[in-house]
Amino acid sequence: MEIVAAQRLTFRYPDAAQPALTEVDLSIRKGEFVVLCGASGSGKTTLLRHFKRELAPVGNASGSVRYDGCPLSELPDGRAAEEIGFVFQHPESQIVMDTVWHELAFAMENRGYPQVVMRQRLAELSSFFGLEPLLQRSVHELSGGQTQLVNLASVLLLQPRLLLLDEPTSQLDPVAAREFVHLLRRLNEEFGVTVVASEHRLDDILPLADRLVVMADGRVRYDGTPGEVCRRIWASGDARERLYVPSVARLLAALDGAGTSAASASDAPLPLTVREAVAALDRLAEVRAPASEGSADEASEAAGMRGQATVGGAEARRQPAPSGVAQLRSLICLSARRDADGPAEALSCRDLAYRFERDQPDVLRRLSLQVREGELLAVLGGNGAGKSTLLQLMAGLRKPQRGKIAIAPGRRIGYLAQNPMLYFSSDTVREEFARAAVNAGYKSGAAETEIAHWSDAFGLGELSDRHPHDLSGGQQQKLALALALLPRPDILCIDEPTKGLDPDAKEAFAALLLQLREEGMTIVMVTHDAEFAARHADRCALLYDGEIAAAAEPPLFFGGNYFYTTAVNRAVRHRYPDAVTAEEVMRRWTTEAARS
Repeated sequence: MEIVAAQRLTFRYPDAAQPALTEVDLSIRKGEFVVLCGASGSGKTTLLRHFKRELAPVGNASGSVRYDGCPLSELPDGRAAEEIGFVFQHPESQIVMDTVWHELAFAMENRGYPQVVMRQRLAELSSFFGLEPLLQRSVHELSGGQTQLVNLASVLLLQPRLLLLDEPTSQLDPVAAREFVHLLRRLNEEFGVTVVASEHRLDDILPLADRLVVMADGRVRYDGTPGEVCRRIWASGDARERLYVPSVARLLAALDGAGTSAASASDAPLPLTVREAVAALDRLAEVRAPASEGSADEASEAAGMRGQATVGGAEARRQPAPSGVAQLRSLICLSARRDADGPAEALSCRDLAYRFERDQPDVLRRLSLQVREGELLAVLGGNGAGKSTLLQLMAGLRKPQRGKIAIAPGRRIGYLAQNPMLYFSSDTVREEFARAAVNAGYKSGAAETEIAHWSDAFGLGELSDRHPHDLSGGQQQKLALALALLPRPDILCIDEPTKGLDPDAKEAFAALLLQLREEGMTIVMVTHDAEFAARHADRCALLYDGEIAAAAEPPLFFGGNYFYTTAVNRAVRHRYPDAVTAEEVMRRWTTEAARS
């Protein structure tokens, strides 16, 4: 029996040229685990909010939404509050109290739960999420990932029957993200909680889901089991749609020659788990036929991997993983300047130490890191490791208690925080651009040129008259990025820039980063997106225990890790231990085939 259903649901935001939802028919059965995906602005968040009555957007709506057999609008307030839980895309938007334990108790207090029930549930959930060390902390001192975990726990404390999540893993590190999606599956299987999650990071969550629903232009485009939907997407031959197929499945489909008429007609679901991928790769290795040298480009095209200029540029700069002494040097923390004939330093951190309060331990201690001119450096690490704090120190927004940050003379620094909402204070996108241009010191003619350039680069032209708060999460992220780039800084510090971006938007953003680097910009990016960092970063650094534990080029950095690696590496490491991208696997595969 269905727990929630939309019937011919159509919705248009005020003054919007096109509807956000158009005659959506979608029924979610009790106990299902459903993943929603699609491009930014495709209607995922709008649809989710229609399933939570209190969060339904303002605008013109038609059609109906039913919950447990009755109209959602007629559901008693108590049931609506307790039985339908919602986790926001931006965790800061959901926090209402001052400390972590007050936040966790807030919803239960509002519902009038007895203290013994509140204490029992709070103890159980805080222990499960590992939140005990944070209970007395101010919510303003939490990292983005820690804030997201607090939000998840606070919603689960009401023990909802329907759990709606809008990109819940976007600010979680790879370890926490995997643990969380497995927690969702446990809640779904052991307690019968129906889960509907909107996600762009599909590699970990799709193998656990019962259904995959792909939205496009406010409509449901695909609906079925994940393996079946991925096969149908691949068979469509659409390069953009193929980006929604997880990287391992894309790779195996390309290696298997999918995209040809024979392969496209196959009804076999694409492999989604590492175990399935390993078995499929071994089978292909046994039966593969010799290939010509020119087949590498054909295979990459079949894989539906767009943005070859970006990928090719990154791969061209990246040599095979070093060995011996060179390998050891790459893994040592970078605490000394490079040789005189090496790349110059754009920014240098030496022996940094920082803590939020005098009686708290250091978040960063003895941290040293050199950022080279014109490179894209990706900083990874666990939630709460201090990545955002490090970025704020680099940007001059905080001052270290000890240590020194040196910036090359004449360099201007730009900064983009995790939460794009911090950058919006005007009523329309057009006004946001105009305000940013004035702050950057542009005169009227130059301002119009720069605004047009960045608006076109991020596809924001059609949104000029929309209120920033009415944009989707991905569109808000694009707007914030455009505002940060408008002054054209020499060094750009960006915190989780791919959060909320769909796969197609990520490819466009990667192409933009390549262009900016070619123009001389230096970029420091904090990210949890291992796939993006592996494909596009020049170097990656791991922040652990207040220090830079390792810094190296992606093949050496990601190769062999259990969690801080790519899905492709986990699937092929038995054959290609240091291959971390699908492009590298394709290159080696076709080279071996040509030699056989």
